[in-house]
Amino acid sequence: MIGTRPEAIKLAPVAHALAARGLEPSLIMTGQHSKLDLHEHGLSDFVAESLHCAGVPDPHRHVRLVAEALERRLGTTDLLIVQGDTSSALGGALASFAAGIPVAHVEAGLRSHDRALPWPEEEYRTTIDARADLLFAPTDLAAANLRAEAVPGEILVTGNTGIDALLKASASLPAQRLHDGGLPRLLVTCHRRESWGYGMHRVAAALRILAVEGVSRSDVVLPPNAHVAATLHLLLGDLREVNLHPPCSHPVLLAMMRECDLMLSDSGGVQEEAPALGVPLLVLREKTERPEALATANMLLVGTDTDRIVREVRRLLADPVARAGMMRPAFPYGDGHAGERIAAHIQQWLQSRVRSRAEGPPQPTALRPGKAAAER
Repeated sequence: MIGTRPEAIKLAPVAHALAARGLEPSLIMTGQHSKLDLHEHGLSDFVAESLHCAGVPDPHRHVRLVAEALERRLGTTDLLIVQGDTSSALGGALASFAAGIPVAHVEAGLRSHDRALPWPEEEYRTTIDARADLLFAPTDLAAANLRAEAVPGEILVTGNTGIDALLKASASLPAQRLHDGGLPRLLVTCHRRESWGYGMHRVAAALRILAVEGVSRSDVVLPPNAHVAATLHLLLGDLREVNLHPPCSHPVLLAMMRECDLMLSDSGGVQEEAPALGVPLLVLREKTERPEALATANMLLVGTDTDRIVREVRRLLADPVARAGMMRPAFPYGDGHAGERIAAHIQQWLQSRVRSRAEGPPQPTALRPGKAAAER
């Protein structure tokens, strides 16, 4: 099941690994992101069906829309694979739970341990994990979270499929361009729901201070959400040292990441990709469900406090040694083979279910009267 661009990026390695094993999956597109291009993500050769459930402002309502649309179309599904913490993933999982169809959760076990940050993603992910049959945890920490919650499903540490997608895309990127001099370059993405409103205004205020003082220039990649993009235009559109870019493809964003001096983002996927690319990252969130890169020192949590953002950007740009410590490529989230591990385990699991059905329920052993009496 795919509803958003990150789901397409992270489920493509699973789909291709399953197809390589003769288990070609069909795709259910919820329509949450209306302009999702399957060809861009290498998924255009798979059979795909759309539920026509476009994203709506209320994520809980979108969960219900997806669940209701999917209930009528599950048919003879043997296994539904969902990814992450979106309303599409939860809606699909709930429909499958109700129909008695097994669910596999890719990227299970991530936790901020705060239901409000991120909201509603933390709640959605834990709800799926509580009932999924197969839980593919990207890291040992994610698996430990699942074990601590005593989830009944089978837990397997696989790595994160986002790293699979990153390494594949990076191999075809053009050669990295030399820095053209001038001010240091910041790359900024800011789209998560908890950043809307006051948080986004504070981030914009920090970028304005840095631009006006001549500390840096910023490339801000606008999100697909028209309202959020319009807000950023209003807050930053008048600044010469801030370039606002329309939403871009995954390879284009990766190329921009490689060429910046420092990145600021509230994206979960960027927290996985930046360490692997050796891009210093300031996370525009108060808490993260991906703390592994904090331990490798590739990223820092700065939240949306204007003063703290400005202070950390100034410090890192003025101290090349400190920034260099964040530029060592690290792979705390996987080695690029997660899709293969997931596909192999799904194949074994499905084969085990086929054998169990063929053998039928265990039959009671018939005992002769004399033997039964003796045993009693």
